[in-house]
Amino acid sequence: MSQNKRSSLGRGLSALMADLQTDETTEDQPRSGTLVVPTEQIAPNPDQPRRVFDQAALAELADSIRHRGVIQPLIVRRHPQDDNLYQIVAGERRWRAAQIAQLHELPVLVREFSDAEMLEVAIIENIQRADLNAIDEAASYRQLMTRFGHTQERLAEALGKSRSHIANLLRLLNLPDQIQEWVREDKLSAGHARALVTAENATAIARKIIEKDLSVREVESLVRGDKPARLSRPRGAAEKDADTRALEGDLSATLKMRVQIKPVGHDGGQVVITYKDLDQLDTLCQVLAGSR
Repeated sequence: MSQNKRSSLGRGLSALMADLQTDETTEDQPRSGTLVVPTEQIAPNPDQPRRVFDQAALAELADSIRHRGVIQPLIVRRHPQDDNLYQIVAGERRWRAAQIAQLHELPVLVREFSDAEMLEVAIIENIQRADLNAIDEAASYRQLMTRFGHTQERLAEALGKSRSHIANLLRLLNLPDQIQEWVREDKLSAGHARALVTAENATAIARKIIEKDLSVREVESLVRGDKPARLSRPRGAAEKDADTRALEGDLSATLKMRVQIKPVGHDGGQVVITYKDLDQLDTLCQVLAGSR
């Protein structure tokens, strides 16, 4: 990227990343230099890239805030239309959870950001922290590239991602809108979606994935024109009984993760637990180890 192009990006992605990283701390109290602001004087970012906030995750965060308070201060700027308000640049999930926890004050770090820089930081925060689904993550990358001129290589370096990871996710945005929505709803995994990118009848195959609970390998076979063996069985042969479905529901509710029970053979089978991030994996390991 040329120097002129870098200058047109304001302070640049690296500087914005540095500002965002000042919001990270492992201390038990907010760092010195922060302000404590009444919650009602903080307003959300109207251009927040994330439109849907997981209510269960917010409730869990609110419970943590009730016990420990808000450890990481929000990054805010002075509201452009009201000198008595601050506008959130990064930390809207904490702000929403704090309201659920009925917290009346929040720690903030005040930064000077233009509208463009504010949107850029909001996108970066979502990518780094908000457990985005694959489609929303891909849309965030595309925004950073189209609105701010960043290349895949620059994003990969600044965000600690591989270039292939970014490129593969961007390809998902070529899928039909219905498939993208199913990925957002966690009905399809990113692996399933990647397998559908080159399929001519992608939506029809996606419906089969959901109906038949197909694996990524089975989807790849369908895309190649092969028919997975278990799809040749008589209709209803692979249907789960009511007790199995109920047990799946109970386990999913207990672990707060998707649990699938897959019968194999006469008496055997598999239990598949899907975790969304490393924190969920750590929780699962503790449960299996009997430490929780």
